[in-house]
Amino acid sequence: MSSELAQKAKIMDQEGIRRAVTRIAHEIIERNKGTDNLALIGIRRRGVPLALRLAGKIKDIEGKEVPVGILDITLYRDDLATRAQHPLVRKTEVPFSVDGKKIVLVDDVMFTGRTIRAALDAVIDLGRPKIIQLAVLVDRGHRELPIRADYVGKNVPTSRREAVSVRLLETDNGEEVVIEEKET
Repeated sequence: MSSELAQKAKIMDQEGIRRAVTRIAHEIIERNKGTDNLALIGIRRRGVPLALRLAGKIKDIEGKEVPVGILDITLYRDDLATRAQHPLVRKTEVPFSVDGKKIVLVDDVMFTGRTIRAALDAVIDLGRPKIIQLAVLVDRGHRELPIRADYVGKNVPTSRREAVSVRLLETDNGEEVVIEEKET
């Protein structure tokens, strides 16, 4: 049995991703009644460019800069021992205090909730935010923890045999979201 993935469906193109980011930016502003005390933190890897895009859209809409941080959750993962002998740990870069802030964590795909749990632990280690919200481009279901996103670009029901791949210009060759399935 081969473990190669074959593209099954394209669920978002470049324009769809742009529209989802714009909508999420509007929803963040609306729910938080503006941008006062607001900060975004992108979860490495694809959460970072999405957080930067959201900050750009929020600035376009409100005319105000929103600080953006970068979070590496490698050492907070509950599966660290099973993933790799020498995990690649990258730098967490949050150049502002999280104390008392409205933090929006940003990630590309939400699946079991374990990445978000690790990110919550990492943020709490940085300080005590007023509130932590979650924005994801795609929610594919299959939660293993009681975690939900506050802002979702697209809900995509999937099977466990499928994978959702987000490709962004900043990190990949192209701009799309696809469902892939293991070939048998």
